[in-house]
Amino acid sequence: IFMNVFNVHVNRMPITGEVERIVYTPGKFLNAELDKASEHNERNGLVIRHSLGTIGCVQIAGLVARRIVSWTTAGSHLTVGDRFGMIRFGSRLDVYLPAGTQPKVALGQTTIAGETILADLSAGTATAPVYHAA
Repeated sequence: IFMNVFNVHVNRMPITGEVERIVYTPGKFLNAELDKASEHNERNGLVIRHSLGTIGCVQIAGLVARRIVSWTTAGSHLTVGDRFGMIRFGSRLDVYLPAGTQPKVALGQTTIAGETILADLSAGTATAPVYHAA
């Protein structure tokens, strides 16, 4: 999810679950729209465990955004929509879903944090929507 300098950059939990692990990686400040930004830029990754699966959320600093803020810690149990961090200006948030998960959004679609459903994790009759997080 790429955010330009005019977007709000508060990051919200895409699903209810426990923050299993947080990994901060220092790096460069390339344009966040570039694919290589996921590997080379400063980033902060969260592993979130939900009863129906584990997802990843990575805050990625951009060309102008040179500050990632995280308000959560490993072991925290957060609810979908809870604020967990912020990235300053022109940044990006990647959400990694379990293999085989079908997205509910189209490439390039404008999404709204805490409202737009990105995907639906399903197990039997139970469902767990994964919401836009930034």
